[in-house]
Amino acid sequence: MEKLMLFDTHLHLIYPDRLTYPWLDNAPLLNKPSLYPNYEKLAGRLGITGCFHMEVDVIEQQIKEETNLINELMRQPNTLLAGMISSCRPENEKFPNFLDWVLETPSIKGLRRVLHVVPDGVSKTEIFKDNVKRLSGTGITFDLCASAKQLSLLNGLVDHCPDVTFILDHCGVPDINSGEYSSWSSNVLELSKRPNVFCKISGIIAYGNPETWTLSELRRYFEHIVSAFGPKRLVWGSDSPVCNLGANLETWVAVTRALCNDWTSDDKDALFYKNAQKIWNI
Repeated sequence: MEKLMLFDTHLHLIYPDRLTYPWLDNAPLLNKPSLYPNYEKLAGRLGITGCFHMEVDVIEQQIKEETNLINELMRQPNTLLAGMISSCRPENEKFPNFLDWVLETPSIKGLRRVLHVVPDGVSKTEIFKDNVKRLSGTGITFDLCASAKQLSLLNGLVDHCPDVTFILDHCGVPDINSGEYSSWSSNVLELSKRPNVFCKISGIIAYGNPETWTLSELRRYFEHIVSAFGPKRLVWGSDSPVCNLGANLETWVAVTRALCNDWTSDDKDALFYKNAQKIWNI
């Protein structure tokens, strides 16, 4: 397999002619197509040589349709797409049947339920935790996508599922713009004590002030994540096109490389692609 210079574990593609994204009605800067050919062109210039599609919170009835779309794109010659993280509803009693379908769909490498769009209690229910626990031994990961204020809720879910590999999205979504650090940092540190949790260094430029954020401002949050998880429990993601809220994909790649400038080659490779290879066997 070609050496993966930079593997993007978190690419969103938006095809409004095919799918319905209700949340985009409240996100005018993102409410437009974000198509694979445009990403592929940029990726070729930035050294991104592989990627996963990350679900974009389509309506529940279209979860399988989103998978079909990504499978179509994966069948294109020389595609960068190596798999996808599918949306799911662990709070639903029909989740076991859904999981059967997932396990018959080899392109699905993981699942995600966006938690910051539902009440805090959803992820604390027994049905939610038990259904996520069904991922044990399947090789299917579960992405933790929660607001910074919800991070403390995640410990109970992770503790209930010690044999599931969890991926904390976006460094735990720190509120960099406000400068809030204490609560986020302590909650991230507590979550990192669970060895089955990895952290995704993805798109944090979107959480600073888009006009004034600086590399040094981001470094404080980045270095805390590295200290908490260590380079061997980190993966990289673009969060494209959401990263455009803070700048663009090109800037985020440059920021990542600047933040890792003093790292050893082994640690850089771990973050950029090797950890992803090990987690998802790609």
